[in-house]
Amino acid sequence: DEKDYELIQEIFNRKKKKCGARFIKMALENTKGITMNLKRIFRVMRKYNLVTKIRRANPYKQIAKATQEHKTCPNLLQRQFNQEEPEKSMLTDITYLFYGKGKKAYLSCVKDSTTREILAYHVSPSLQMDIVYQTLDKLKDRLGDTIHPEALLHSDQGITTRIRNFSAV
Repeated sequence: DEKDYELIQEIFNRKKKKCGARFIKMALENTKGITMNLKRIFRVMRKYNLVTKIRRANPYKQIAKATQEHKTCPNLLQRQFNQEEPEKSMLTDITYLFYGKGKKAYLSCVKDSTTREILAYHVSPSLQMDIVYQTLDKLKDRLGDTIHPEALLHSDQGITTRIRNFSAV
């Protein structure tokens, strides 16, 4: 147990006491090439009183859940994305693009759910509301006056599309 304790304690202290037995098991296998039973790690941690610091819950997430603030619009499509008419239902999302040495860009796009065609997109180095507005401006330029009267823009209701100004657009 002494040798096991030293190995476990080394990883435990290196991670500032914020890792549990499962993480220690993976770290032993990946860094040292040592396979150790999870029950043994639990037992050694208990025996030598290695207690993991538990992360605190994020109070902002709890507030958002309590107030249902994260659901700003009803889900009108109910996953019925194929509407049989082009430009009647459009999907939007923002994704991360990693490039170079640790650099990141953001891609905002609008896709027609029927034809699966990308109708508008915008790439930005920062994740601010401007990326969404730029994408919507490009969508308006492309569609012009031919916007379907029952057109819907469906999103995953992430933080950028939950902002009240976006709903007004």
